[in-house]
Amino acid sequence: MREKVYDLAVIGGGVNGCGIARDAAGRGLATILFEQGDLAGATSSASTKLIHGGLRYLEYYEFRLVREALMEREVLWRLAPHIIRPLRFVLPHHAGLRPAWMLRLGLFLYDHLGGRKLLPATRSLDLRHDPAGAPLKPGYSTAFEYSDCWVDDARLVVLNARDAADRGAAIHPRTRVVGAERRGDHWLVTAERRGDGARLTVKARMLVNAAGPWVAEVLAGIVREKPPAGVRLVQGSHIVVPRLYDHDRCYIFQNGDGRIIFAIPYEHDFTLIGTTDRDYHGDPAAVAASEEEIGYLCSAASEYFARPVRSEDVVWTYSGVRPLYDDGATKAQEATRDYVLKREGEGREPLLLSVFGGKITTYRRLAEAALDRLAPQMPEGACARAGWTAQAPLAGGDFPPDGLEALVRRIREAHPYLAEGVAARLARSYGTRAFTILDGARSAADLGRQFGAGLSEREVDYLMREEWAMTAEDVLWRRSKLGLRLTREEAAVLEDFMAARLRQAA
Repeated sequence: MREKVYDLAVIGGGVNGCGIARDAAGRGLATILFEQGDLAGATSSASTKLIHGGLRYLEYYEFRLVREALMEREVLWRLAPHIIRPLRFVLPHHAGLRPAWMLRLGLFLYDHLGGRKLLPATRSLDLRHDPAGAPLKPGYSTAFEYSDCWVDDARLVVLNARDAADRGAAIHPRTRVVGAERRGDHWLVTAERRGDGARLTVKARMLVNAAGPWVAEVLAGIVREKPPAGVRLVQGSHIVVPRLYDHDRCYIFQNGDGRIIFAIPYEHDFTLIGTTDRDYHGDPAAVAASEEEIGYLCSAASEYFARPVRSEDVVWTYSGVRPLYDDGATKAQEATRDYVLKREGEGREPLLLSVFGGKITTYRRLAEAALDRLAPQMPEGACARAGWTAQAPLAGGDFPPDGLEALVRRIREAHPYLAEGVAARLARSYGTRAFTILDGARSAADLGRQFGAGLSEREVDYLMREEWAMTAEDVLWRRSKLGLRLTREEAAVLEDFMAARLRQAA
């Protein structure tokens, strides 16, 4: 039998790698992706959970990036209305910081740069009478309210991988690439599977290095080429506290150091506060929120909220390392969030494309740009299918952008035994694929074992079969955020159950 040669091998299972694999598979390219850990196991699950233009990037004249990001908000919302939803942002005016005229100008540009159609426009608020003023200190009287979107970042990654696999891509999480070398007109890529150490060697005509914080390490240690650009690793940490206010809007607060933080309604009963921005040195896998960062976020939020936010209020923290393109900015917060693509290879030499920087909002456009750069060696006809990802919904997203509540009602009508909160969570996580999970169930007993917070055996089996989940951490902190609700004992029971399932499948 003739050995299969892939058109494209992708290193990295974050949002950029999975986005590139999805786009490539949809163009008919034979595609394989390797991820050393779980999908979205690093930077892509440690974001502020926003699909946004980046209002503060206007101060650094990043107009191209902001415009592209603003245009993507409604595109992505249409593709995944279950995991992406509109969010209104309240920006209080802080005397002594950015003047009101500057905020108005920035928001005018924000409203008009990106072809906004569905999202509501900016408006002014009188915080003395608007409910958004109630949780704040009385000194804040004026604010501006504008639109962006919220996203379940880790699920966005997994759904891109799921769609890529549905279109023929081979997805290999927990499989680390240990070698890649050019052999004539192709790459010979060797990967090692975690756990049993099994090795897989494949041929690929093109190679994409989307390893995120490890992009330079892959180049130097695996591909053995000098990195064509510098990477600036920037740590961003977040804290989660019990819910600080009753309404469903987000706050964006200016700080005296020129930075901003967000306070976002999170998982119904919590508020997410973030993020920090500081240079990071060390192993990206070991990143964690420091006491200094936790204190900073508590202090910055307490500058605005009438009830102080204290470190003892924090119920969870998470931290990620952003692999930014090193543009020589003095401060980490000023480093560009734009993506940079570097291609290596001439003539018939197999191409290597490395991805530097990027943000979740622009991952789809980054994927298109990456494949454009690989066009000289792409199969005939693949370039003609460019742009298809702007129209094709992600798994479960085949319903209208304003149809989430109607979907919840449909799920409850078909499965009346489900608690309303469980039906809503299934709709928000899986969209129309919730019906796949529940197929044939006539009662709660049909869903099998219950692990807590509405998580059933049926759902866990789906996540293991369709979404590459292998551990309780995968399920509780990336495929969902039920880790905020399950006890340590419940999580241990889930871990044992999944380990038994894996042994049965072996």
